[in-house]
Amino acid sequence: MASLNIRRRLMCERGAELIEFAIVTPLLLLLVFGIANFGLMFQRYEVLTNAAREGARVAALPGYCAGATAPTCTDVTNRVNQYLTGSAVTPATTTYLTPAPVNVGGACITLRGATVSYTYSFIGLGGIIQLFPGGSGFATKTLTATALMRYEGPAAAC
Repeated sequence: MASLNIRRRLMCERGAELIEFAIVTPLLLLLVFGIANFGLMFQRYEVLTNAAREGARVAALPGYCAGATAPTCTDVTNRVNQYLTGSAVTPATTTYLTPAPVNVGGACITLRGATVSYTYSFIGLGGIIQLFPGGSGFATKTLTATALMRYEGPAAAC
């Protein structure tokens, strides 16, 4: 009789759902917050891309960045910072680009542009992700966006 009661207790599944829920819930929450964090990171990258494009537009106009050498041009930096004002991407690093002229179909094209870099910190998940194997590199991520546009001023010699 005693062995029958022990067998019934071992076969009983009362509370199994609670244990399964306790195991699955942290993983599900980690997945949901990871998706939200990736969405925020992607939004910041889009803001950086647009800021780099704005900087490249200023760099491509004649009269701006006159005589400036890479990586300094206050006009480009000011325009990028102006664009980033009000966004969560405020401490960004801006670099002015002046690659060599390119020969395209016999025409010499000068390109100018900007590179904008920003270090994104994963909100709330940095410490949790580091607990998983291989997750030590995910606390911060450096996002970099580059934009180049054709210089609208006089053509340079190739």
